[in-house]
Amino acid sequence: MSTSYFQFHQTLLQNLYQFTDQTLDASHRTEEDQELMAQLKLLCDSEVIDEDFIATGQRALCKIVAAYPHIAPQTPRDLFWLFGGDCLHYMPDEEIAKYQSLDELRFDAEQNNTDFDYEGERGKAFGLH
Repeated sequence: MSTSYFQFHQTLLQNLYQFTDQTLDASHRTEEDQELMAQLKLLCDSEVIDEDFIATGQRALCKIVAAYPHIAPQTPRDLFWLFGGDCLHYMPDEEIAKYQSLDELRFDAEQNNTDFDYEGERGKAFGLH
């Protein structure tokens, strides 16, 4: 089954939202916790990758790294790449290079109007298959 770039990342966001929701006790959530949950929910409900989506994602991931050390290790690396900006500070150069190569393959496929299985190609790039 072919997985699109957007679908792949939406699944990761939904999983992060669910994990965060289960991790943060709903009866004792601070205002900061509620804001993070609202940002993650907004990202999960998004239908396109646009400037607002990217800005919200950067704020949410940077907040997770800074204030939620128990959630940060469960945050998929792919989301750091997707949102870019300050999120890239949390990625080593070797990892960035792999994502850049993967993006080049994706862009080439789009230019040539050919199907591109993002998840499958990602697995190859990271030696998961």
